Amino acid sequence: MKLDTRDRLTKARVRMLLKHPFWGNLATRMKIVEASEWCSTAATDGRNFYYNTEFVNKLKPKEVEFLFGHEVLHNVYDHIGRTGDFRDRRLFNCAADFCVNSDLIEQRIGDKITPCLYDPKYKGWSAEEVYDDLYDKAEKIDISDLIQQVLDEHMDGDQGQGDSEGEETDGNGKGRPRLSEEEKRQIKDEIREALLQAAQAVGVGNLPAGVKRLIKDLTKPVVNWRELLQQQIQSTIKDDFSWMRPNRRSWHMDAVMPGMKPGTQIDVCVAIDTSGSI
Repeated sequence: MKLDTRDRLTKARVRMLLKHPFWGNLATRMKIVEASEWCSTAATDGRNFYYNTEFVNKLKPKEVEFLFGHEVLHNVYDHIGRTGDFRDRRLFNCAADFCVNSDLIEQRIGDKITPCLYDPKYKGWSAEEVYDDLYDKAEKIDISDLIQQVLDEHMDGDQGQGDSEGEETDGNGKGRPRLSEEEKRQIKDEIREALLQAAQAVGVGNLPAGVKRLIKDLTKPVVNWRELLQQQIQSTIKDDFSWMRPNRRSWHMDAVMPGMKPGTQIDVCVAIDTSGSI
């Protein structure tokens, strides 16, 4: 059964490569790992695609493509790293699923898995915007019902059921894997590089607006002109030491150290050329 399931997953990725090259490129970079011991549906840590054999076998071929696309977008949007310390993790997972499923349905990636979280009104919204909307309506909606409709297991760094403190995993489904902060940073860089390579290979074309914005930010980063101007001024104007104003912080050491001369102040004028000569 496990071999048949892996074959279904492999064929789904091949179909995505042929019909949706951008998505297929990102899906095939993930290692397929059977993880029925701890994973009830599917999950990803950015490098691996974890799956439950029984869950995958219940899906139709195009629903498997939808599942791959779901995990791909969680990685691309870095939903795990964007939860933050002040947000309710379970509610943010719901918000992330609303965003991902909306993009997949819009792009016609496979067939929607039922049940899953989807609302056409969230088209083009960020996970943070959806979270705020859900949070504002928390007293009017059944949060527990939303949580049950989350399509996959979101690997947010907590140890899974059955894991003991300090338990190590080999990445082959033997226990829920946990990543160090350094590994998370490395995976994030790997995903960004894979995203740019996939976009370069097949072109941005018809992709979700959120993915397009992300690619634009990565290829054409915007520098705040105020920060740039401040760096330039600080590199030009140097402060110096002076014995005219001794440093009081050194007095407790029975020593007299020089203080700093007051920083030079300058006037800055920012003008916009509207003459039309450029």
